[in-house]
Amino acid sequence: MLIRCEVDPSIERIEVNGFKFPLGVYPVEAIEPKPGYRLEFEPADGPGDPQFGDEIVEPWPDRYVFDIVISAERVDALYRQLLPLIPGRVYPILDFIGHDAYREIDPYLARVPLGIEWLIDGVRACRPFFFEDGMVGFGAMSDDPFCHIFVDEHKIITVRCEPDLKPRFEAILAAFDLKEVPDPAGADAAAHEHRNVLWTPEDRPDLLSAEEIVEDLRDAWQLDLNIDPTRNSDDNGLDLGLTHWRCIVRDEGSHGTRYAEVLLSADCLLHAEELAMDATTGLMAADPTPDGGGDPVIVAADRLTPIQFGEALTEVGKKAEGAGPPDHAGVIAGRWLG
Repeated sequence: MLIRCEVDPSIERIEVNGFKFPLGVYPVEAIEPKPGYRLEFEPADGPGDPQFGDEIVEPWPDRYVFDIVISAERVDALYRQLLPLIPGRVYPILDFIGHDAYREIDPYLARVPLGIEWLIDGVRACRPFFFEDGMVGFGAMSDDPFCHIFVDEHKIITVRCEPDLKPRFEAILAAFDLKEVPDPAGADAAAHEHRNVLWTPEDRPDLLSAEEIVEDLRDAWQLDLNIDPTRNSDDNGLDLGLTHWRCIVRDEGSHGTRYAEVLLSADCLLHAEELAMDATTGLMAADPTPDGGGDPVIVAADRLTPIQFGEALTEVGKKAEGAGPPDHAGVIAGRWLG
């Protein structure tokens, strides 16, 4: 297995009373870490539950929830013991603290269930990213039996499982000397900071950045943003109307791989992606390649504040004066990167 990323060797790990924090998540105030797990019962979801609204979704059954805190050097080993309890076909999950101005976390979910080997291979190739980086959380969910395993950006493991699976998870936790405690305390129990920890020197093009890993995983795990693409709201549910966007579109063909940057205004993700695809098609027509170009793929679609949008316009050589809130939808600028 080709290892595709490495940790920046200059980053020092924070340790308190023998408890090691992830390199990418560290406390900035005094904290008394407490390994262990909290166990709760959640009743089955049903029609009319506030979390579902009017959407037609598959409700979750009765389940137990384990919130597990363990020292950073043991997270990987515990995850590898827990994963075999989930069935062989799963929906991979990826959370990434990305670059969208109005959303803290980009929540990705697989469109279809995949063989669990896809999840295993992706994690194995990028272990430093998954188990040390403070910008990413990951996991998987299965339908039958219902089971949800997730390692969040603090490297705290959450397990949701049907009651029949509870004893099996408890046995593994006991093997790691983890006990049920009222308030387990990890990095998120005090004021803390998140950071990217990957090492990407110019002379090591084989090492991937966080954004490159996310791009590859979106392809391999068939991930889509788990949001309503027809709405444009912030983390508090506030409707934003028209906003500025920066979209990155990948084009592949016999000419190789190239990326287009499209700056635009739109009222939702779906509209932004449509405009970005049309703009990229126009760039391809204006700059034909021997094979006519490949099939463009949206790599990223991030909303920008007016100030950020003005800076982006300056970078592409356009005037940024008066770059305020958008008053109409449309493409403002597009170019090939690099």
